[in-house]
Amino acid sequence: MKAFLGMGLLGSNFVKAMIKHGDEVQVWNRTVAKAKALEEFGAKAFDDVADAVKGADVIHLTLKDDDTVNEVLSAASKGFSPGATIIDHTTTSAKGAIERTAEWKEKGFTYLHAPVFMGPPNALESTGTMLVSGDQDVISRVEPELSKMTGKVLNLGPNEGKAAGMKLIGNLFLLTLTAGISDTLALAKALDIPAADVSTLFDSWNPAAVMPARLKKITEGNFSNASWELSMARKDAGLMLQTAKDNDIKLAVIPAIAAEMDSWIEKGYGNSDWSVIAKDNI
Repeated sequence: MKAFLGMGLLGSNFVKAMIKHGDEVQVWNRTVAKAKALEEFGAKAFDDVADAVKGADVIHLTLKDDDTVNEVLSAASKGFSPGATIIDHTTTSAKGAIERTAEWKEKGFTYLHAPVFMGPPNALESTGTMLVSGDQDVISRVEPELSKMTGKVLNLGPNEGKAAGMKLIGNLFLLTLTAGISDTLALAKALDIPAADVSTLFDSWNPAAVMPARLKKITEGNFSNASWELSMARKDAGLMLQTAKDNDIKLAVIPAIAAEMDSWIEKGYGNSDWSVIAKDNI
């Protein structure tokens, strides 16, 4: 028997997939109607979170944040079976994941943080990537369970909290990527270039292809052999900012990048590769 706490879009689709695989699943959500909605698919919903976990050997979570996870687990623990395993898919802090691992181990339970790079369709189709780290014996024991939920389980090694950290790193990249796309479309709007033409550009010129080489250049600290000098990149950023200003268009990301460029130019790095702005972070 499994329990699943948190019936948002991700959690509810995880449950539907589990039921398709033949699992019996007991569910709970703070908004009871969301849990009840899973009953038509074969889940058993409970109003009380402690009742939802009774008899479950494995308890999955997809909640909001550290505080919510701590609150829900505290309330649910009244119904935990001895030695139950808690698998938490919530995006949380690394510190919180480490603390919960120790706390629940002391109480006689196994806690494993297993955040995911998956959207609701992935959860339903059992595709995507799940991250784990920590006690390798625990991971070996639960990996068959996790593999059924996702296309790939990425084991990041024995350091507790590393999975949480890598999830945050991935999400940071997604946030900055989306903000960059927003600025790209804003500049296109200022230049009266349709978004469809921007898509056509990226269909032909794929900037993602340079990502591995750019990351390698930065992590190696190779800034003297410039492919795009910082001063020239700053000149282009200035053109972007002026174009946006002239057309009353707001850019979210480029102003901060331009300010960082100015700081490094003042330090004497104007002739270095523009990626030198990442120098202090490696």
